[in-house]
Amino acid sequence: MSNKKEFVKDITNIDENFAQWYTDIVLKAELADYTETKGFISIRPYGYAIWENIQNYADNAFKRHGVKNVSMPVLIPENLLNKEKEHVEGFAPEVAWVTMGGGEELEERLCIRPTSETIFSTMYSKWLNSWRDLPFLYNQWCSVLRWEKETRPFLRSREFLWQEGHTIHETAEEAKKFTLEMLEVYADIIENLLAIPVLKGEKTKKEQFAGAENTYTVETLMRDGRALQGGTSHYFGQNFTKPFDVKFQNRNGEQEYGYQTSWGISTRLIGAVIMAHGDDRGLKLPPYVAPIQVVIVPIAQQKEGVIDEAEKVKSVLSQKFRVKLDDRDNYTVGYKFNDWEMKGVPVRIEMGPKEIEKGEVVVTRRDTFEKISVKIEEIEVTIEKLLKDIHKSMYETCKKRKEEKTTVALNLEELEKNLNENQGYVKTMWCGSRECEDKVKEVTGAPSRCIPFEQEHISDTCVCCGKKADKMVVWGRQY
Repeated sequence: MSNKKEFVKDITNIDENFAQWYTDIVLKAELADYTETKGFISIRPYGYAIWENIQNYADNAFKRHGVKNVSMPVLIPENLLNKEKEHVEGFAPEVAWVTMGGGEELEERLCIRPTSETIFSTMYSKWLNSWRDLPFLYNQWCSVLRWEKETRPFLRSREFLWQEGHTIHETAEEAKKFTLEMLEVYADIIENLLAIPVLKGEKTKKEQFAGAENTYTVETLMRDGRALQGGTSHYFGQNFTKPFDVKFQNRNGEQEYGYQTSWGISTRLIGAVIMAHGDDRGLKLPPYVAPIQVVIVPIAQQKEGVIDEAEKVKSVLSQKFRVKLDDRDNYTVGYKFNDWEMKGVPVRIEMGPKEIEKGEVVVTRRDTFEKISVKIEEIEVTIEKLLKDIHKSMYETCKKRKEEKTTVALNLEELEKNLNENQGYVKTMWCGSRECEDKVKEVTGAPSRCIPFEQEHISDTCVCCGKKADKMVVWGRQY
């Protein structure tokens, strides 16, 4: 856009430096800010409102599946973390420890939760008695701490907000079924709330969650062709219930260990929204997750009747939509337009004396900047339709990009070439060996994203070693 700098002077060009563009958006759109605690961010009201909309949508979906919310301690004794070998090894490098309390050294170190499987399992061992108690379908909304070496707001910060669901079931079949049901909930959130298409599949053993038997994932692709893991759902089997003694009397009167799952999404999804939809004007929010869906900007607001008429339009629309009337008198109309475009508000309504005289308003879409004149009595119906159209259009734009950035490779050279020339997802066949998976990442910098549920037969041989292969795997560089 040739006149881009006239509109936004403070955002790096998206094609020149994507990473800096992202940081500019986070700060200038007032989503979050850096704090004096290195690696930790403060989420500002506008950013938190996006998270609240994700949270409300997700929480309602969880409850429809019978899930109840609980709260667990933030501190976990070291002995609990050590009970599940794979789990502790997987998280040890990221754990932060508390060694002092009230000025005295603690008898046992306490870790600040990186995740809560261990504390949930401990409590489940106290609460579970009979098969009649099952299933336990519990979730908590909280923050966790992982001592990341390199951080970036929302994508990878040391403390982040998330939900973690932890369930216990009577049978393996029931637990596996619930694991996949939760994955579908995540796909629904990302596609129908955030307007981002997902790739669904199972993680390889190398990439799965520490302590899981199976990890399933919904992957998303960002504007620059890098992948972002949107959410994961894990089937643990009895890997935690045995060491934590989570057992129950089964229908035959015998003691049996429960079957466990866990699943989570986080504020990383805010990062996904920024990078999947944003442009050189700033943030571009999908309508159903946007804190403000419609902003009304009065023109010549000092003139008699303009603010009154704007208030009337706001009153009508506020019954169905999240609406903001920008009646600030210390900024120009042009500044306001740019400000709300920066913040990604899906629809802008302009109304001044001329429009009011005609009984009309001017409506502008943030995604395409298309302007239309709308009769005031038709505004509610028009906005409802417009929000649906915007969501669909934003989803289709991402879907098209995903298709254009998904390629096929038959060998390692082709895989590397595809990633360098058209960064995105690359489909290949894979023999299933860890050595080949490691080699691909070493050569290309791309870990496996998943073994997609929808398999395709690309060839008979592994992309790396050339041996017989019957699994299609998708690779991609990641955030």
